Amino acid sequence: MSLLLSRRAMLAGSVLAAPFTGLAQAAPTLPATTNAPATANAPATPIAIVMNSGAANVAIIDMATKRVLRREPTYREPSHWALTPDHQRLLVADASGNALFFFNPATGAPMGHRQLADPYQLWFSPDGQFLVVNALRLNHVDIYRAADFGLVKRFKPGSMPSHLSYTPDSRIVFNSLQGSNALASFDLTNMTERWVMPVGKTPAGVMWHRGQVLVAIMGSNHVAVVDPATGHVTKRIITDRGAHNLFLAPDRQHIYVTNRVAGSLSVIDAHTLTVVKHINMPGGPDDLCFAPDGKLWIALRFAAHVAVYDPRDGSIERIAVGRSPHGIFLSTLLTDQPALAAMKLA
Repeated sequence: MSLLLSRRAMLAGSVLAAPFTGLAQAAPTLPATTNAPATANAPATPIAIVMNSGAANVAIIDMATKRVLRREPTYREPSHWALTPDHQRLLVADASGNALFFFNPATGAPMGHRQLADPYQLWFSPDGQFLVVNALRLNHVDIYRAADFGLVKRFKPGSMPSHLSYTPDSRIVFNSLQGSNALASFDLTNMTERWVMPVGKTPAGVMWHRGQVLVAIMGSNHVAVVDPATGHVTKRIITDRGAHNLFLAPDRQHIYVTNRVAGSLSVIDAHTLTVVKHINMPGGPDDLCFAPDGKLWIALRFAAHVAVYDPRDGSIERIAVGRSPHGIFLSTLLTDQPALAAMKLA
């Protein structure tokens, strides 16, 4: 029996063992597992949770010792995460496994999983009403009710929906379409498509920022600044090759761009939208998180490591985690409100 089949058999066995009761108001028609009971309020050593897309597992790291404590299996390809509005559960998307996995965000304890069509990138609306899911492989954008995961609307705006961001009032969501070289926008009040507009080759990360939409153009070397009303590109910020994702620092003074192809970070002044610094970060930097001590935890997609970067002295520590580390979550976000608020904008 292959490793993948063994993993599936183990997980399938837990599905049959117990019904899922983890999500408040979860619909009984959407079955999933529940493993060891846990809550996000349980005392815990600060941990990093890393989604290893190429290893079909999630690595749990002790942030103090920089040691991998254990690895929790998923089906095939865990990629991104979303924290439930009550902060009690961390959702990990497994796109090619067609499943969402649930973890205790404070301890990393598995809390179950459920079927969902091709969840690649996902995020809850700021008001907690909706969960928008980009199905990159199946070419659709799904709008779910956050309370019970009921499907409200399915859009098919183009090829390879990738990343997303909302307006602060939760009325509008913006979704990059990697295969269509475009950005799509949807009105969540009346569930209609607003526009689909070209923004550059292979767009990836999306961020709402001070009345504009920033889009990392992975097939080029820049960030596109987009007018949210029309979808037109108004400015280009030159960063480096393979601009992939954008992250607002907790103090909201700078935006970090991961340039995956070049192996670098670009630091953009959040007020002037000009690049003020470049940081060499070999290994394909992908997603990152900010720790309370000011350090950046960065998934190095091509190097099977996480980098812990200290902007004060430029030092970098590396932790071997698994093949193709993708999304990364720090349990310190549960109590670090500025950092969590900044993450919610990206």
